[in-house]
Amino acid sequence: MSLDKKIEMGYYKVIKKKLDLDDVLTEELGQLGKYQIMTILMVSFPVIFASMATNEYIFSTARIPTRCLIPQCDGDNPEYAPEWVLNAIPGSSMDSFDNCARYRNSSAASGGAGQCAKEWFDSTQTEPCDEYVYQNTLTIVYDFALACEEWKRSQIGSLRIVGAMLVQPITGYISDRWGRRVALILNTFNAGCLGLVRSFVHSYEWFLVTEILEAAVGGAAFMSCYILVTELAGPQHRVIAGATMSTILAFGQVVLGLVAWGVPAWRPMTRVIYAPHLLIVTYFWIMTESVRWLMSKGRYEESEAILKRIAKTNKKSLSDKSLQALRNSTEAQKLKEKLNEPWLVIQVIRSPTMLLRCVVMPILWITTGLVYGGLNINSVNLSGNRYLNYIYVALVEIPGYWTAILLLDRIGRKPVLIGGYWLCAGCQFAFALIPSGYNGLSLAFYLVGKYAISTVATSAFVYAAELYPTKYRHSLFAFTSTVSRLGPIVTPLTPAMALTIWEHFPSVLFGSFALLSGLLLLLTPETLGIKLPDTMEEAEQSSLRTRK
Repeated sequence: MSLDKKIEMGYYKVIKKKLDLDDVLTEELGQLGKYQIMTILMVSFPVIFASMATNEYIFSTARIPTRCLIPQCDGDNPEYAPEWVLNAIPGSSMDSFDNCARYRNSSAASGGAGQCAKEWFDSTQTEPCDEYVYQNTLTIVYDFALACEEWKRSQIGSLRIVGAMLVQPITGYISDRWGRRVALILNTFNAGCLGLVRSFVHSYEWFLVTEILEAAVGGAAFMSCYILVTELAGPQHRVIAGATMSTILAFGQVVLGLVAWGVPAWRPMTRVIYAPHLLIVTYFWIMTESVRWLMSKGRYEESEAILKRIAKTNKKSLSDKSLQALRNSTEAQKLKEKLNEPWLVIQVIRSPTMLLRCVVMPILWITTGLVYGGLNINSVNLSGNRYLNYIYVALVEIPGYWTAILLLDRIGRKPVLIGGYWLCAGCQFAFALIPSGYNGLSLAFYLVGKYAISTVATSAFVYAAELYPTKYRHSLFAFTSTVSRLGPIVTPLTPAMALTIWEHFPSVLFGSFALLSGLLLLLTPETLGIKLPDTMEEAEQSSLRTRK
């Protein structure tokens, strides 16, 4: 039976349920037609560059191997690993020696460049370096003299995440107040401007300031794109739309690895990454606003124009009776806007169902951000080519996202999330227990763990979108994302933890959080087959409403 016929027969009145956008997408416009695909292609540009900007610091602040400068042995252009290095510096081989200490002098003897007798040093005593020789000059470690300043280097990523905590509620308010498109354009443009400024700074302090500011005013472009796309897709194709967005995000990381490999020096690399961001201003004229958001604000004329455009692009027919039913629904929403509703925090506190979701979901996202980001950051410290390792770890995300597509609509959201968390936990514990020397096996568990957490990442976005109502979706997403930044704040510090606490401490930390998150999911409802809730009341009942 057509949607038009259902309306004419009073079907929606009988079941006491208003006509909504999901009904129109399912019955008339198409759940993932040409228009939705064009929108996904359009947001691919800001998503790719948002992914690159979010992870660029992994390469621009990467550790550079160093050694002490030995004045009596080094010439004007010192070599990082000369033949005599083990005479003056503790180490086991030419490829493995101390980066931050040297043997004490046992005599005042010295020679020309290339001459460095073992007898000139007391191998029973060491002392810290006065000056350093760097293996290369590619990152800020060289420019800002951060040799052996591991915590100072690592905290850049953590403080960037602090900035990202600020951007989520701000962007959530902008998005829910002025629209998804405005939030997307502002974030992308701000990130581009501050990224370019950072490429010209000449001090550690200003680098840190611009890193934090960029995240604070430009770090939520992906969230805006994701919400815009999922609000436009029909309920049966929302998972595909979400996984596609995550795949594009992973592709952005692959592009970052290739750019960093091709342009390894951090200043030109930063300019290559951030300059294209400025083109986002064109989206004011070429991208339309979210129809669902417009309807939630009672802006019927604008939403009707876009719905007609969707119908034309998808080569579908949109009936006048559907438009009238949507108008009635929109006018009702417009009247609700005029009522004095309680503050969102009060509404959540008054609802035990929503309060539980607002407690559990941030913890799940903390885990996802901690493990996902931690595996990315630590990948450049694995043995082998750092750029290829990073690309491998990014590429393995893609099958994880599409595994979510295959399973979420078949076995449900919760089984996929629980299974993904627990598979990841098992891989992390196994990685920590594998003896040294089994590099191939270690890499295999590392990649499977990244695959599992990637399946979780895209599933968690879909799950949260189905638990939160349209009217407050971005605000609640922003709250969840803001709290979840506690996980990513820790991830840049994990390489330093591995050096100072225990080599496998990060893996055990990741595995423990993943195990806990799987258990917490037992407290939340299954959302397979539900309509995307528009109001707080619908969200509370979402676990009881399924689409037939």
